[in-house]
Amino acid sequence: QVQVVESGGGLVQAGGSLRLSCAASGSGFSISVMGWYRQAPGKQRELVAAIIREGISTYADSVKGRFTISMDNAKNTVYLHMNSLKPEDTAVYYCHAAGLLRTTNVGTWGQGTQVTVSS
Repeated sequence: QVQVVESGGGLVQAGGSLRLSCAASGSGFSISVMGWYRQAPGKQRELVAAIIREGISTYADSVKGRFTISMDNAKNTVYLHMNSLKPEDTAVYYCHAAGLLRTTNVGTWGQGTQVTVSS
């Protein structure tokens, strides 16, 4: 079984910064890719940023130049550094971890962490 736990959300003023953390754990679990998604009220969940174990990352156009995703392979932890936050970044942010659990490909979601940006 794989567990994914996020932390670091909160309330921040527009223009401010936050760092989200996400740790994945599980006996025999080897991570392939981890990503951050967000869901605002009344909207669909969308990809914010993702990174593979080798360090290659991708970003949604709306966050390019403001957010940075990084991974600590030794800790199975991914971080999302969010700068120049805007009110439209307000959402619940979810972490997703995908990889090989022994011989099976699995994907697991975290419980989500709220990010609120005030204007």
